[in-house]
Amino acid sequence: MNVTKGGLVIFTANSNPSSRELGRRIAERLGVELGKVQVYQEANRETRVQIQESVRGKDVFIIQTVSKDVNTTIMELLIMVYACRTSCARNIIGVIPYFPYSKQCKMRKRGSIVSKLLASMMCKAGLTHLITMDLHQKEIQGFFNIPVDNLRASPFLLQYIQEEIPDYRNAVIVAKSPASAKRAQSFAERLRLGIAVIHGEAQDAESDLVDGRHSPPTVKNIGAIHPSLEIPLLIPKEKPPITVVGDVGGRIAIIVDDIIDDVDSFLAAAETLKERGAYKIFVMATHGILSSDAPRLIEESAIDEVVVTNTIPHEIQKLQCPKIKTVDISMILSEAIRRIHNGESMSYLFRNIGMDD
Repeated sequence: MNVTKGGLVIFTANSNPSSRELGRRIAERLGVELGKVQVYQEANRETRVQIQESVRGKDVFIIQTVSKDVNTTIMELLIMVYACRTSCARNIIGVIPYFPYSKQCKMRKRGSIVSKLLASMMCKAGLTHLITMDLHQKEIQGFFNIPVDNLRASPFLLQYIQEEIPDYRNAVIVAKSPASAKRAQSFAERLRLGIAVIHGEAQDAESDLVDGRHSPPTVKNIGAIHPSLEIPLLIPKEKPPITVVGDVGGRIAIIVDDIIDDVDSFLAAAETLKERGAYKIFVMATHGILSSDAPRLIEESAIDEVVVTNTIPHEIQKLQCPKIKTVDISMILSEAIRRIHNGESMSYLFRNIGMDD
């Protein structure tokens, strides 16, 4: 049954068949057919997009999930947005559950803030609205000059914990680093559970140590400054031996984070929790990128189960590792599309969500 007003078109911008599954689920929930479009790579690796139906005066929703070739994914989206713009679409809304390059949202030495560049490219191409989910840093919304709805996957993950982990009342929510403590606290408060934080020698990729603006040089270069100036150097950071703040002995440990890609830090956290007496270990994350050998490493690790949403297709990884489970979030994306198209308030989708969530 069609639950929307007329003038709605939904496209999937990904040429990868496995990446179109989320678009099909959303269209099915809304009771509409996916729009007709051809997206393919030519022999010279150029991306070509051909819209095969009229979009004049319509609300166009372009669903783009991130495939293994992230740069091709971005070009497909940009070209399709521009094609809809030149075809006189009324509104062009991007539905990008996982925003690519979201980890590159801070200045690193002589690098660049790539997520800001990507936001500018999307706006310039003609995007008028963005729907995404669990941005790595909420401040990324400020990179856009268009409305951004940053939806949350936590209600679905919390529901999974309550329904699929029988003894979850004996669990403790774990942050694998102090940077993840706010997310862990949010889960713990909603489930009325305790919290534990792992802190110690494992180097966090997001730490200030890799940021050239905060890390002092190892050699004091007196010749580079005026002889009369003696600028004091910061004492280099040194992490203490790894410790777990909180009791996990005889408990189920549930590690929560927004992204699971390089799994080394998760494996190290799982080993530490096992040593501290946790008898079962779950990992919950919104975006399961699971690059390279991640499935094999998870299968051989102390982790009992990894639960991710279908913001990113990972069917191949699931075949390689039965421990990986999927939670479907097409319901909230389809409801967001319906509300935006019908001009309804989005506040219902953000109920009980605080500033720290």
